[in-house]
Amino acid sequence: MKLMRIGAFVFLLFMIMLMFISSGSLPPIYDPNSPAATHIADRYIEQAVAETGTTNMVTAVLADYRGYDTLGETTVIFTAGLVTVFLLRTTQKTGTQGAKTNRQQRR
Repeated sequence: MKLMRIGAFVFLLFMIMLMFISSGSLPPIYDPNSPAATHIADRYIEQAVAETGTTNMVTAVLADYRGYDTLGETTVIFTAGLVTVFLLRTTQKTGTQGAKTNRQQRR
């Protein structure tokens, strides 16, 4: 048991170190020469209406250009919500049964 905790702690430290090291290779915030601000953004702005038929640029990007990404994010959020509902339902049922048992024992 103690070995698992030490291993988890070492893994956590490794992941934190990896995140800090890799964050050094990211472009600075608001850098106009970053990859996202060069050719991709211009294409979205200039050709979104012609390519997607949608006048709203946000809808064009989320639904057409990044549709699979949006579907994946929606699936993750839906699954997390569903698991939360199941966990809360189980907790409430257990708590309710425990309360009934305590009341019956008092009588």
